Amino acid sequence: MKNAIPDRVYSFLKNYPPFSLLKTNDLEAISSQVVIQYLQADEYVFKEDELPSEYIYVVREGAIHLLEESENILAEQCDEGDVFGIRPMIADQPYVLSAKAAEETLIYAIKTDDLKKLIENNPKLGYYLAENFAVGIGNKYSKLFKGRIFLEKDLAQIDTQIHEIQSIQHSKKPVACTPDTSVQQAAIQMREHSVGSILIANDDFLPVGILTDRDLRNQVVTGKVALDSPVSMIMNSPVITVAPNRTVADVQIQMMRHRIHHLCITEDGTPQSKIVGVLSEHDLLVLQGNNPAILIREMKRSRSAVDLRNIREKAEHLLRKYLEQEVSIAFIASMMTEINDALITRVIDLNIKELEAEGTAMPDVNWCWMGLGSEGRGEQLLRTDQDNALVFADVPPMDLEDTRAYFLKLAKKVTEGLNTCGFVYCPGDMMASNPKWCLSLSEWKFQFEQWIMQPNEQNIMHCNIFFDYRPLYGDFSLTEILTQHIFNTLENREIFTSLMAKNAIGNAPLLTFFRNFVVEKNGEHKDEFDIKKRAMMPLADVARLLVLDSQISGVNNTIERFEALAKVEPQNSELYQQAADAYEILMRYRALKGLRDKDSGRYLNPADLTKMQRLNLRNSFRPIRSLQEIIKVRFRLQYF
Repeated sequence: MKNAIPDRVYSFLKNYPPFSLLKTNDLEAISSQVVIQYLQADEYVFKEDELPSEYIYVVREGAIHLLEESENILAEQCDEGDVFGIRPMIADQPYVLSAKAAEETLIYAIKTDDLKKLIENNPKLGYYLAENFAVGIGNKYSKLFKGRIFLEKDLAQIDTQIHEIQSIQHSKKPVACTPDTSVQQAAIQMREHSVGSILIANDDFLPVGILTDRDLRNQVVTGKVALDSPVSMIMNSPVITVAPNRTVADVQIQMMRHRIHHLCITEDGTPQSKIVGVLSEHDLLVLQGNNPAILIREMKRSRSAVDLRNIREKAEHLLRKYLEQEVSIAFIASMMTEINDALITRVIDLNIKELEAEGTAMPDVNWCWMGLGSEGRGEQLLRTDQDNALVFADVPPMDLEDTRAYFLKLAKKVTEGLNTCGFVYCPGDMMASNPKWCLSLSEWKFQFEQWIMQPNEQNIMHCNIFFDYRPLYGDFSLTEILTQHIFNTLENREIFTSLMAKNAIGNAPLLTFFRNFVVEKNGEHKDEFDIKKRAMMPLADVARLLVLDSQISGVNNTIERFEALAKVEPQNSELYQQAADAYEILMRYRALKGLRDKDSGRYLNPADLTKMQRLNLRNSFRPIRSLQEIIKVRFRLQYF
């Protein structure tokens, strides 16, 4: 019968996607046309192989089971607010599942023609319906929804800053010298402070000139001016000055007008007042951009772990913006990996120099710092705990412990620096500062052999961590040798790969029978869902296992591993692409949760998720079961 109380229908539908995405007048129109249907337990809405009806359906109360009756499989349970029967919206084909009431159930039937009229002006509605359709059939329509998890948020609401009106008053402390300072000494000061210019000031600290890198190149390096000449001979004068409270737009205009790259900031904006700071064209880029390239350049110039931590925090602002604007996770992960690598590299450089200053010279031996875990896979979007290791080339036995002692000392300083930057110490001490993970090439080869030859539970766990190593600093060829050694050792080691496969499918189910998230039963995170353990690790473990089995080297990222597997196994390419898409969604959710709550993002409270978010997460779990079935068959786990 026709619904006599559209207001009540409207009040219900507006809380659930895709209807929550509609404008008020559109939803009111839909609500006035809804047909209410009451079903008793075991009564069908439609059956498998029937031609589609003119309606799609929404569960108001009760539960609907979607059944693959030919195989006697419960494919899905729909509860309050869930939409089902999408097929007539997308394809004029018979239903592939039956829909049967699991209990007394009330559903809303909505004419597909009414919804189709709205899709043209409501693309989000189309995305949602296409994605729901793809969930049931796993076909090309899944591509329409790739990465789109913020349909409930208007991108216009995303906070942005108008950099052009920001004040420049917080410029860095200026580097200055007197007019009689030698060119050489001025250049040394510039190098020590990692700056591209030096101000020349009189005894009252008033600006009388400025010397830049460009001046040194044009005047000194070319031999026109001797190193012992006073800077007054080649400085630019008079100095263009501005006041501290000028805006970015103002100083940009000044630079363009005078065709200069540096401005001097003085107390009142004139050369007759004391110097407050100096602003370079590069500084403006930093103020305006939060540009990854600029952040990396800043890291390379940093002089302490504290500086690096501050720049890494800027990177997280950029990360949040990219996530909210639904930029590709592949791009985001690549960007954050480059930033993390630059940070780690700079921490290592600074500590090598610090050891040299203390009189501790580095041994004359090739070595390599390796990232492990999520950093090794190029997936560390947030500042989670450290996982790293170090390998150095073989040395004579008499030099081994002295060599190790140096690298352990260096590693201790580096891990301390990374901790200062916000990458906390690994709870399991999986770090290069641990003597167990600071080894020579031969020792690492032997270690991997032991893990592969004696595949107990702990050794499999170590392989899952250490097989994801990625070279970050030093001689990368050492890790190439290790990789080839692992592949050689794995040949004819079917017991190891089978046990690794058993471990890969050993995680608990993600959902209960009633489609609730499996949550932690006790401890600090009781009633929370562990997205890392229960969703991300199963995918990462399967990807790692399959690339090892296929001897695909040089691909560590989980998404890229699935994409590589899709090329190697075209018969499973669709499933592998779905797995890659699922991992992207999980990475995005975890990163956003971590940024919001300032933690690792690992634990989600299902009660805090919207209907749309729960649906997206549940959909991302779907490839896991199919992947685990492949693993069971391929590695003959029925015998284990």
